[in-house]
Amino acid sequence: MSLSQPSNRRTVLKSSLAASAAACLGPIASNTLAATQRQTPSPNEQIQFGIVGIGPRCTYDVKAMLPFNDVRCVAIADVQASRRDAGKQLVDGFYNNQDCKLYSDFRELLDRKDIDAVLIATGDRWHATASILAAQAGKDVYSEKPCGITIEACQKLADTINQTQRVFQAGTQRRSVPNFVQAVEWVHQGKLGKLQTMHASVYIPVLENNWLAPQPQPDKSIVDWNLWLGPAAWRPYNQAYCDGKWRGQWDFDSGARLLDWGAHTVDLCQWANQADDTMPLEYEPLADKIVCTYANGVKLIIDFLAQPFGDRSPHYITRLGTCPVRFIGSDGSVETGDSGEIVATPESLQKEVTEASKKVAGLDVTAHARNFFDCMRTRQKPVANQDVMRRSHIACHAAAIAWILNRKLTIDPKTESFVGDAQANLLRTRPDRVWQSLA
Repeated sequence: MSLSQPSNRRTVLKSSLAASAAACLGPIASNTLAATQRQTPSPNEQIQFGIVGIGPRCTYDVKAMLPFNDVRCVAIADVQASRRDAGKQLVDGFYNNQDCKLYSDFRELLDRKDIDAVLIATGDRWHATASILAAQAGKDVYSEKPCGITIEACQKLADTINQTQRVFQAGTQRRSVPNFVQAVEWVHQGKLGKLQTMHASVYIPVLENNWLAPQPQPDKSIVDWNLWLGPAAWRPYNQAYCDGKWRGQWDFDSGARLLDWGAHTVDLCQWANQADDTMPLEYEPLADKIVCTYANGVKLIIDFLAQPFGDRSPHYITRLGTCPVRFIGSDGSVETGDSGEIVATPESLQKEVTEASKKVAGLDVTAHARNFFDCMRTRQKPVANQDVMRRSHIACHAAAIAWILNRKLTIDPKTESFVGDAQANLLRTRPDRVWQSLA
């Protein structure tokens, strides 16, 4: 029996509620849990999860999840045989068995009643569609970001999660990393005075749709090209797409690459401004930034900080590491990034930096994953749930559309549509290719 079966879920909730509830109160509580120090559960209490799409990022996620004693990876689905096999070697090697089942079509994995949750780490084009299908199949979902390739995709995903009452966690793990938590806490506690301006770093946006040279399409047992494309527009096969050259391509990527970092940094600014239930109203693109304005007057500056394809100029990574953010108030400021370092004024704030906030890099997903699995047991919302994801992702997409059109846009946060701009509203969605019945 697994958590997907209601009779067993009641037993699980009764036995685990007290131990798990703290993790769902927020990232501070989640980080205090000894993430891998769970008692060995009975088979009826163990969470079983499958993987949909296993590449470099997924491998990083899975390595953080495998040590959880109450969680077990039992299946991997990927359209590429080489990645399926590498994933099986990783999982079976950790468990010292040969139990991990492989699938080329993730729909077969979703049909399994013994799987409680899925980790979705495909390319951007698949995140929302795969998450929706998983939720409809009764699975809880941890989805890598960006979780939706358009505004409409983010809306449909959040609506589906709410309708099916599944547990959803976006892979915006910096909400669970101590140095970012520390910075946001200071804003909420008023230690910077009245919040005035926030800075979210992103890659310099790109807009590209040049096809790579066609190559002979391999047998679908090696690479299932139709399933690789999924809902994205058709184009001829080239292995380089499968190896990562899809990034920056309009058909495959999210918001002109703005969401690559923005899904993290804009999300942190949303949190700092206590704006998880809304988003900026105005988006004004400038040469090196997009200036966004909230209803409460706070400015969000989306800074074009980094070249996206390996340019190691001094502006590629700041001394604070990737994904730095800065919060400026009337009485002080704080800046932090993936290095874990916190730079704050006035001087007295710097003395309050906790030792815990210096020890975890921003890429670490352990506490974020633990928060997800614990909330599966309590059925509470994780820290980066579907509603949090919806608003922060839509804010990123709105900024990207303003940059693409090169004009100031205003969005209605209730309808999540642009005011008086039909062209901008057309870019909120894109047609899905019919892939389900194609061989």
